[in-house]
Amino acid sequence: MAPTQPNSAQPLSQRLMAVAQTLQFGWFVGHVTLLLTTLRYGMSYIFLKSNSRWAIFSYRTAFVAAAVTYGIVVFKGFRARQKAGKPQGSPLSLAGDENVQYLAMALVWLISRQYPLALLPFTVYSIFHILTYTRGILLPTLSPPPPTPAGQKPKASALSDTLGRFVKDYYDASMSIVAGLEIALWFRILVSAIMFTKGSWILLVIYTVFLRARIAQSTFVQGMLKQLGARGDAVANRQDVPPAARNVWEQVKGAAALAHDKTDVNKYVQGQQATPQKKAS
Repeated sequence: MAPTQPNSAQPLSQRLMAVAQTLQFGWFVGHVTLLLTTLRYGMSYIFLKSNSRWAIFSYRTAFVAAAVTYGIVVFKGFRARQKAGKPQGSPLSLAGDENVQYLAMALVWLISRQYPLALLPFTVYSIFHILTYTRGILLPTLSPPPPTPAGQKPKASALSDTLGRFVKDYYDASMSIVAGLEIALWFRILVSAIMFTKGSWILLVIYTVFLRARIAQSTFVQGMLKQLGARGDAVANRQDVPPAARNVWEQVKGAAALAHDKTDVNKYVQGQQATPQKKAS
């Protein structure tokens, strides 16, 4: 979400009020709420109290906050297209929006049984959103930079520079971690489905659709899958690995490649577009 710069000519109280009245501030509060409730739930989980009243409240509140934040982004995108007179797009194109996908999954996790691992990708995103908003909005609001000559960038504070460096240095690595968490979560749900946990098969189908979309859209998820495949090949090619295990690994890779190819929506859409249309008589 692009930041809206505060007016440095206003008094501090007016600047704070102007910031607090924006949807963007609600988006920021949602991310802060998600982070705090995740930390609260994490403490309960560490001390084996994940089913306590406060733990359940924190877990559900975290996903309510996630749904609010992504809902705000989706709404602002809808309103921006509406103001620009652009079409809103087909349901398929809307489903291809990453923010819509994460909004949908936040709602799914909200009504599903607890999967603590599901909180972590949202939490990592929230950390970077909070840092970016703090650097771009809160710090300039609290302490506006001094006037600068035309054509020059305002001088950032030391704290702002530190936050900027952190985001720049750790963003790619953190997104790779998120990709690994999202893939690991699929296997976690698969285990629940194999054990016939209530609602797990429906959840597995829903999450598989979500993860397939992430594979198509995220270079980080693609990179993580390639790393996992390379590690699997390295293990399977070891001399001490039985041929039967090596064959199983090759079959798993083949099945995964076939599933990836058969669920490539873009291929079918492009195929339909390439089909010549009959002329009207």
